[in-house]
Order: sequence, then C-alpha cells, then structure tokens
Amino acid sequence: MFTIPAKNLVWQIETPQVMGILNATPDSFFEPSRISNLDAALVKAEEFIAQGAHIIDIGAQSTRPGASFVGASIEIERLIPMVEAIAQKYPQQLISVDTFNAAVAGACLQAGAHIINDISCGSFDENILEVVAKYNAGYIGMHITGNIDFMHEVESRTDIMDALISYFEAKKKLLSKYGIHHWVIDPGFGFGKTVEENFTIVKQLTALKKVNLPILLGVSRKSSIYKTLGIEAKDALNATTVVNTIGMHQGANIIRVHDVKEAIEICKLLPYLQ
Repeated sequence: MFTIPAKNLVWQIETPQVMGILNATPDSFFEPSRISNLDAALVKAEEFIAQGAHIIDIGAQSTRPGASFVGASIEIERLIPMVEAIAQKYPQQLISVDTFNAAVAGACLQAGAHIINDISCGSFDENILEVVAKYNAGYIGMHITGNIDFMHEVESRTDIMDALISYFEAKKKLLSKYGIHHWVIDPGFGFGKTVEENFTIVKQLTALKKVNLPILLGVSRKSSIYKTLGIEAKDALNATTVVNTIGMHQGANIIRVHDVKEAIEICKLLPYLQ
C-alpha cells in the first residue's frame, strides 16, 4: 500500500484506482470530454463520483500535439470556479489539477484541490515543486523529454524502460530536495514516444516497480491506440479498455480515463482474473 499526501485528505493506494478526466478546455483532443461551464462540470463530477471515480482530474490547458498555450491567467480563470464548486459540494472527493505552472498549482490548491498532476515532473516550472511542498499536496510527475515546445518530439534511445527508470530515479532525487518523498509516477504514454514504445510501456510496466512509487497510466483514447486500429478517438473506448486492462494487470495503480464506468469495471473484475 502507498500513502500519498493530499493536503487535508488521506490518499491511500491499496487497490487499483480510477482518475476521471474533466477538461475545462475548448480544444482537448477528445471533444466529448470538454466542459464549457460550471454547471456542466458539476454534472460530470457527480456522474464520475456515482460511477466510482477515486480522483477527478481537472485541466484547463490542452497538451495535445499542436495545442496553443493559453497562459496561467486563463488556466486560473477556467479552473478556480470548478475546483471551488466541486470541493464545496464533495468535500471528501480527491481533486487533481492538471497543470505544469506553479502559479496555477498554488491558486488551485488554495481553492480546494488536493493533487497536482504535472506532465513535466518539474521540468517546465521547477517552482511547482515548492508549491506542492508548501501545501503538502499530492503530486503526479510524468516522463517527458524536451522543453515545452518540443515535448512531443521523439528522442533517440535504445530501451524506453531503461530511459524511464533513469528519469524517475533522477526525479526522485530532485523532489526529495523539496521534501517530496511520496508521489506518483506516470510513464507518459503518448508523449514523445513511438507507437512501439507506447505499447512496450504497457507490456513491461512491471519494470517501473523498481522505482518503488505508485504508477499512473494514461492511455485513454490516445492516438497510438486509435490510429493503430484505423479509427477515431470517439470510437476507441473498447480499445482503451483492452489496453487499460493489460496495464493494470502489469501493475498500474491508477488509470486516468475519459470513461469512468468502464474503468471501474476493470478494477472490479481484475482480481478474479489474476
């Protein structure tokens, strides 16, 4: 079992958990996940909670290839009303905010969020680690290469799993300097990796157990899945479920999804299949 700080709440990871994606963006790659107003956000949050989501992850900056960066002020403008409303209505619900910006992280943690989900693992704005430590918040750090403008470019490497282990061991040392010792790693499926590397990550996820931190896997409706099948993101629920099932069988502790109901069903069935 892992115990991760989450401000005033206890975040224990003993059995597989599901994180539901709530996109406060007009340009997220999966259109049905886009939430344009506060009422819609509350409806979606209620749906996720009823279906069994352990964490609700709210993001206001698309990180799909080709996305434009809106800046901290717009992120904050989009996020704060949703974070405040969900935290007030569901005070025991873990709320994560998907941002790599320290100012955004601080504003959202103050507004009621409990976890920061940082795709850069402190690479884009290292001050975010100081913010996480200040609030004793939960932290999810993802594997990424390059800077903010080149995060989807694939670097040359011989073994993706060795590269991931080296990356996270280095990040553990960095985060420990801020007093952050218990956090969650995300191998970054779909970020700066070949299709083959993405599927290797899922097949060999147990290799990351060497890092001794809980693992989040985010494959939901991503292009490596739907392009391999010659379909679109909107048609990739079944394929996503297949990949998530393999990932959880290989040791994923958390899966980040657009479709909570189906992911919870994996969690319920998996113990009978192992």
